[in-house]
Amino acid sequence: MAEDKILTLKEVADYLKLTERTIYRLSQDGKIPGFKVGSSWRFRLRDIDEWIEDQKAEVRRTGGRR
Repeated sequence: MAEDKILTLKEVADYLKLTERTIYRLSQDGKIPGFKVGSSWRFRLRDIDEWIEDQKAEVRRTGGRR
C-alpha cells in the first residue's frame, strides 16, 4: 500500500537527498517519472523506486559513463 503513495516535489527531493530545483529540472526534462496536477508535480513512490533501480542498472552496464 505504501508503494501507491503519492509524493510532492519536496518529498521526492528529501527522499533522494537532492534539491527541489534538481527534481523540478529532472521532471521537466522527463528524466524522472512524475506527473502534473494543475501546476504542481506529483510522483508515485513505486515509480521513483523503480527509477532508482533503473539508474543503478545503468551504472552497472556503463560503469557510470553516459
